[in-house]
Amino acid sequence: MINKRLLIKNLLAHNDENSFYDKKRKVDITHKEGKAKFLKHVCALSNSNPKNNSYIVIGVEDEDNKIIGVNFFDDSKIQNLINAYLTNPPIVQYENIPFPHLPDNKVVGLVTIRAINKITSLRKNIWKYYGGSVFFRDGSISMPKVFDFEIKDANSKTVSEIETHAQNNIEYTLDGVFDFMNMRKDFNPQYKVFKEYFVLCWSGQEKMIKGEVFFSRVDIELINEQVRLFFSTLDEVSITYNNNTFKIIEYVSLGFQNENKYYKLEETIINFEDNAHYNIETRLLFKPPQFDKKILHHYYNANSAILDKLKKGLTLSKNEELDLKNIPATYLICYFNQFQDAIIKLNEAKPYFKKHSKDVYNSYQEVVRILRKVKYS
Repeated sequence: MINKRLLIKNLLAHNDENSFYDKKRKVDITHKEGKAKFLKHVCALSNSNPKNNSYIVIGVEDEDNKIIGVNFFDDSKIQNLINAYLTNPPIVQYENIPFPHLPDNKVVGLVTIRAINKITSLRKNIWKYYGGSVFFRDGSISMPKVFDFEIKDANSKTVSEIETHAQNNIEYTLDGVFDFMNMRKDFNPQYKVFKEYFVLCWSGQEKMIKGEVFFSRVDIELINEQVRLFFSTLDEVSITYNNNTFKIIEYVSLGFQNENKYYKLEETIINFEDNAHYNIETRLLFKPPQFDKKILHHYYNANSAILDKLKKGLTLSKNEELDLKNIPATYLICYFNQFQDAIIKLNEAKPYFKKHSKDVYNSYQEVVRILRKVKYS
């Protein structure tokens, strides 16, 4: 089994970007331009490296390979995005890889791309790229090209050597367990060995809500691969497991004026098999809450007034400051109740949220995460 942290180090040490490897400071697929650029790179790497894995490492400075990290990205639906926009889509996996020197909320993103040995192209127009476009790697650049030639395989040996040097061993596994237990000692860290092979560590603050056990500040890592499977400082999560599976149900808190309720968002089940393999199944459970339209119109108009003041740089009252933090979730509820303009207003407010305070911007990011999960399901 490949230790993904070692794999990233080997990719960074091997050489500069090429036909099987790309690196990015960050990737943003919340808007069309970022989504289009990401799809272009996936398409190019798939076409240029048809017989083995290609990789995109996210959270690295381009000039000196310094690992700076990015926010934890839990979009398990990224394959749905690939399938929607690419013809002959490759198999794509996004993983969050923790590094000891990074803050808790930062990881390195690792995108693994496995081609299906067919030409991959854009299925439809997106941003400035036209449907039918085909991209290949030209050194470190993804370029559109006309193809009338056989796809060449020039990287199998190199990629195989890099992956072989990243194989896990008992020392790395034990070090990973000890590191996790020490780092999370304030949050009740635990571990369990599945199928005599897989070591899973998790931690969280336990609390009782109406007789049920929930965890917040949850961190879950598969130590064998050094992959962070879940991380959140905001959500409440329920955890159950047996000898074969580990199940997480994620909840979101939504409502008005601090009268929130918990709603199931997504269920994730990690299945451990006897042949040293595992798979992760996710299922969206979210059913949007419905509210009286008159009440929603009241909150919608009040939010718009607060945002207008924020855009003009006017001072907010104490009550408006409290309401501001709830605006992203309120717009989300409005959108789920057929207020289509709510998402436009939410996107327009992003730079103002980010400039105003970290708490408000975190609330915005949480709403965007929920939207992404729901959309690509």
